[in-house]
Order: sequence, then C-alpha cells, then structure tokens
Amino acid sequence: MTDIFDLSGRVAIVTGASRGIGKAIAQQYARAGAKVVLASRKQGALDIAAEAIRSAGGEAIAIAAHNGDKAALQALVEKTQSHYGKLDILVTNAATNPHFGTILEADDSYWRKTLDVNLMGNIWLSQAAVKAMRADGGGKIINVASIVGLNPGRYQGIYSITKAAVISLTKTLAVELGGDNIQVNAIAPGLAQTKFAQALWANADLLEPILARTPVGRIGQPGDFTGIAQFLASSASDFTTGAVFVLDGGLSVGDI
Repeated sequence: MTDIFDLSGRVAIVTGASRGIGKAIAQQYARAGAKVVLASRKQGALDIAAEAIRSAGGEAIAIAAHNGDKAALQALVEKTQSHYGKLDILVTNAATNPHFGTILEADDSYWRKTLDVNLMGNIWLSQAAVKAMRADGGGKIINVASIVGLNPGRYQGIYSITKAAVISLTKTLAVELGGDNIQVNAIAPGLAQTKFAQALWANADLLEPILARTPVGRIGQPGDFTGIAQFLASSASDFTTGAVFVLDGGLSVGDI
C-alpha cells in the first residue's frame, strides 16, 4: 500500500530551522524520508541541528541565510538545487518580533525589520522557490503564520499585522499557483514553548490567562506542529490549497 504521507525522494527547505518549530519540522521531514535543507541566520546552530538529523539516519545540510536578505534567499534556493538537483517543499518558518508595545509608539525601524523578515523574506523566497518547482512539475509551500494573524495579540501589533499578511500571501499564491500544481497553505500556531515566544510563556501574568482559556490546558510544544506540516508537504494534501490550519489547543474557539 502506498503511504500518501511519505516524503522519500523529496527535497525540502525549512527556514528558522535551528531551533523550535522549524527544527522540529525539519526533523520530522527527515524521518519521513525527505532530504532537508536547514536555514537560519547563524551557521553554527544550523550545523548542530543538521548533524543531529544525520546522526539519526536522515539526510540534511545547513545553509545560513537571513530571511530579510533577498540575495541570501535566492542563493539558498540556488545552493539547494545545486546540491540536491531540485526543490519540492518550502517551509517559511523564520520570523522576528522586535517590538512589544502599541503600533502607534513603534519606531519605523521596527516596522521595516519585521516586514522585511516576516513578509518580504517569504515573498522573495517564494519567488525563487516557485521557479524551481515549476521546472520540476509542482511543489508545496507551507507558510508558518500565527493565530495573531487572525486575531491580533495585545502589544504584538506589528507582528500580528505581518502574520495577517502572511495568511493573505498564502491565499493569493494558492490562487496564482494552482495551475502549476503548487499547493500553498499556512499553519497558524498558538503559543508554543519555544525560545522565540519565551517572553510570553515565561511570564506567569501573561501565561495564566492564556492557559485558563485553552481547552487542552497547556501551550504547544514544537512537535505539536509536525504532523500537519508533514501532511501539507505530502501527496495527501494534493487537493488542499489556500487553507489556514489553526493549532492552538482550542484557544481561539472561545469560552463556552
């Protein structure tokens, strides 16, 4: 019987892959048979993550590329094609959130940095990736958005706006690339216990109200997002495009 979730022979780029959700997704893809290219800003942390995959029997390489650097992202795709010969899967997980406060008091530099990394980087990377995917007859793009892209987080306005844009980007690309056999979907995580979100989950005053409103009674762990990421990268999702999958333990459902 054919395993429709199998990723054997597929090549995947995962950004923000040195830790947290991105690292967990890269590890799961490797376990499912994919050849994984791990990307983030710092080569050292990437090398450690890639070596862990290889030590577990998977295949992975590490390529440093800042998600706010268009040339670096284009080079990432080119190096992936040069090393593995193709690109089947793109996971845009890298993000930044430098400003905690209201949007009206935010300096322009915070806007520019967050927009470049969280939105423009995904656009630049998609532009380069789609060229490779079209040449090979199709592919999968999985954008990691956030539940604050659907309902803005308090004092996370700039980040929320960029994640809302990522959701819109997902739907727009799904329409534009449907005829190219490229499916584009988004994952919208809730609060997860990662270094990126530590300012939230490590603060009891912020964490307790979230837990009180979360039906499953806990926040997410990086591994909670790997199953949907594998589905969206596999042939099981060939008729799924333009969708946003919320994984937040029921937080966004609201109180009964």
